[in-house]
Amino acid sequence: MALLGTLTSSVSALDSFTQGLDTVGNNIANINTTAFKGSSVSFADTFSDLGTQVNSTTQNFSQGSLQTTGVTTDLGISGNGYFIVQQPTTSGAAPNQYATRDGQFTFNSAGNLVTQQGYQVMGLVGGSATSTPTGTYGAITLGTPPTGLSLASVAIDTSGNVIATYNDGSTATVGQVLLQNFSDQSQLQSVGGNLFTNMGEAGPLTTGTTLTTANAPGQNSLGTIQSGTLEQSNVDLTQEFSNMITLQRAFEANSRMITISDSILEDVVNMKTH
Repeated sequence: MALLGTLTSSVSALDSFTQGLDTVGNNIANINTTAFKGSSVSFADTFSDLGTQVNSTTQNFSQGSLQTTGVTTDLGISGNGYFIVQQPTTSGAAPNQYATRDGQFTFNSAGNLVTQQGYQVMGLVGGSATSTPTGTYGAITLGTPPTGLSLASVAIDTSGNVIATYNDGSTATVGQVLLQNFSDQSQLQSVGGNLFTNMGEAGPLTTGTTLTTANAPGQNSLGTIQSGTLEQSNVDLTQEFSNMITLQRAFEANSRMITISDSILEDVVNMKTH
């Protein structure tokens, strides 16, 4: 390889390893982010021995551990699947929907189950998903208590059923949180806020924007819902530190190569001037 080629390949390596370090840094920064999915970078050589380049950045969709919070509306998915959440809209346009594993939900003042950003959690309203559904698809809501009663508490079971208990001790299933699964999760695109788009290309369990009885938790290889828990980041801190050290050493080696090549070029230039 020509000396100038050495410089070129080392510069390309510095750029690639910088991207690798950026990815590691982002993983470590999100070690405590609910349901965060870490990424890894792979490298490949470039055409005609011109160094290295980033071949791909791959997201790790494995499940993080479930941590108990004791908050009823904190929902962790044990197994496969994603919550589908919807961005409210007042313009009349079709609302945007997203997939997420972040189940840090709460009931807002209107009685809707929503994300921290205010996005509505989707499922069946007014009943659970059975062979003959008693509810319709929409944003999960507590609805209006029966006449003369007030809401005492809310529970969410492993099948996603939202069960309201009233002050007289009576109960009612007011809805069911549904899940969506994908045949190729790698096609999902992160847009920040623990939200994913590009669901159509990822191969959803059921197509379209309306979930069906096939999307009930515990059915069709979907996971179950664990109320009072949140999924933690799946980043392995030990592995990330190991990756960081490897990338740092590679970066230092290529920096040294540039310094040596520059010194040799300077010597060659000085030889020609004497």
